[in-house]
Amino acid sequence: MSSSSEHESSTDALVIIPTYNEADNIQQVIDLVLAQPTPISLLVVDDNSTDGTAEIVRSAMENTPNRIALIERAGKLGLGTAYLRGFRHALARDYSYICEMDADLSHDPDDLPRLIETVRSGEADLAIGSRYVGGVRVIDWPLPRLVLSYAAGIYTRSITRMPIHDVTAGFKCFHRRVLEALPLDRVNSDGYAFQVEMHYRTWRAGFDIKEVPVIFTERTEGQSKMSKAIVREAAFKVWELRLRDLLGQL
Repeated sequence: MSSSSEHESSTDALVIIPTYNEADNIQQVIDLVLAQPTPISLLVVDDNSTDGTAEIVRSAMENTPNRIALIERAGKLGLGTAYLRGFRHALARDYSYICEMDADLSHDPDDLPRLIETVRSGEADLAIGSRYVGGVRVIDWPLPRLVLSYAAGIYTRSITRMPIHDVTAGFKCFHRRVLEALPLDRVNSDGYAFQVEMHYRTWRAGFDIKEVPVIFTERTEGQSKMSKAIVREAAFKVWELRLRDLLGQL
């Protein structure tokens, strides 16, 4: 069971931020998002953090109740379902531009206006904050992880044929028409695989996608949620997506 504190907002853009034990970062993320020149609302989907993350968000909501919403879930249910819950929240309201962003400051909130404007202007239906388009822009990653991430992109593109450099990017902005058109109830992956699946479904549905160059900085506070299971799921998911597509079952 989940509980929520949800408020209406006058902004047309929403950024969804899943959290699990991000007390070291969440206040700074909230402050930076709300400080953007483009008015942006913020939804935190918290998976029962034990470090007080939700309490920090609730405190921030007291100061800006019309710009911040919080959904608290009963357990650690995963990134994919957190975003899907956030998408449904957004679609039940009047948001036109729906963004994904990590809570650990690896994604720079100052890049949000560029992603939103790319969609608002009609250049794309999905704007992806890309680490790899036109070069590599990743700071403070060990070389093995960078090689793994870059190779994962080559592997995924070779199987799916997606014309996307940063296939596992988690920083992006959708126009609401994309999420309205996709069968969200069929999306069942998590972690990197969730990002790959959302990109693939968006592309195969015929929507325009544009990669916007951003700089990705490794977290300095808190613990990474990266695991071998997440990598394995992504590796197998690309074959599943391709096969289902070929069989007309996507």
